[in-house]
Amino acid sequence: MATLRLALLVSLVAAMTGACAGTAASPPLTMTATTLMAGWEQHFTLEWAADPGQNGVRRVTGYVYNRHGEYALDVRLLAQALDPSGAVVGQRIAWVLGGVGGSGRAYFEVPNLPGANSYRVSVWDYTWAQGVGDKH
Repeated sequence: MATLRLALLVSLVAAMTGACAGTAASPPLTMTATTLMAGWEQHFTLEWAADPGQNGVRRVTGYVYNRHGEYALDVRLLAQALDPSGAVVGQRIAWVLGGVGGSGRAYFEVPNLPGANSYRVSVWDYTWAQGVGDKH
């Protein structure tokens, strides 16, 4: 009996690990959160536009401005395509390459979004530079 329970537990853990694995490039469409970092608006502002791409896909390009004095590393943005009712019809997470310097700005691009009525962009997550080896 104990062997059966152990086998079931191992199978469950393996199934959950496989289900959670991935690149995190596209969160589930049922997700209602637009960030992992509450209060990001206190530190960052976004300026962006949705541009036409090829084959009916769109891309969002723009700048993220860091109003905080510290360097922001590992910055990721969430871009969402919305239908007329505001429901998410597509979304992608993209890195801001190189991070964003303190009181600076950085260019970003989120490709391969579906054509939609409107779009929404938010800071998904980031890390503040903490050590001597981090960028300043």
